Amino acid sequence: MLILDIRIENIDFGYSDEIKALNNISLAIHQGERVALIGHNGSGKTSLAKHLNGLLRPSEGKVWIGDQNTEDMSVASLAHRVALLFQNPDDQISKRRVWDEVAFGPKNLRYPKNRIDNLVEASLSLFELLPLKNYNPYDLGYSERKKVALASIIAMDTPVVVLDEPTAGMDPHEIGLLTGALDKLQQEKKTVIIISHDMDFVAEQISRVICLKNGRKVFDGTARKAFQDNILLTSCHLLQPMMVRLSTHFKLAEPAVTPIEFLRGFRN
Repeated sequence: MLILDIRIENIDFGYSDEIKALNNISLAIHQGERVALIGHNGSGKTSLAKHLNGLLRPSEGKVWIGDQNTEDMSVASLAHRVALLFQNPDDQISKRRVWDEVAFGPKNLRYPKNRIDNLVEASLSLFELLPLKNYNPYDLGYSERKKVALASIIAMDTPVVVLDEPTAGMDPHEIGLLTGALDKLQQEKKTVIIISHDMDFVAEQISRVICLKNGRKVFDGTARKAFQDNILLTSCHLLQPMMVRLSTHFKLAEPAVTPIEFLRGFRN
């Protein structure tokens, strides 16, 4: 597998002269990391993510995917390196059969047919979609369409996977399937970047958090440190995870971030 680090160097980006979405952002993400981008609506999370696959280009600064500057790469060539899940699955789905939708990305990447079939079947299995492979995605419910979109991204088999609000509209069982998919990606040493307002999910699944506010990076560190900093979260219009709030309520000696930590601390 291609080993890629991501480097973002002092990038600015604006949708117009009046609207500046990103301001002098620099960061590095190493191959195999699982990172969350958090922040209030309009903070720049999605704009930053779209710079990774070339949908947006910085007005200043540089974005490196491995040894390649994205300004020298087309969106098509970046698709071999970075796959991006949109917030709304309906913005992503275009085919009339679930199997064809999940196969669309690998086909465009010109993988051999045998590899495409294996990737599609494995991705559908991850999200319990094989029984629906011949259905029209538009006949499915929202959460099932979300799983189809997720499966289509994972089937692209890229070194970097970016998921924008992947838990939105999902029930606990479906979130469990997503967690299993993330674990598989981590075993394959793929980089996973998650954009989310679901702080409980981030607390349980992510070790590193990058917080944006008004287009600027205001925090880059461990999830534990971020979620114990209520001043930071309040300034970014985010709630502390439930386990942190319960830890405070019950005055635990050591604030918990995950349910396992809370139970351990509560018993002690």
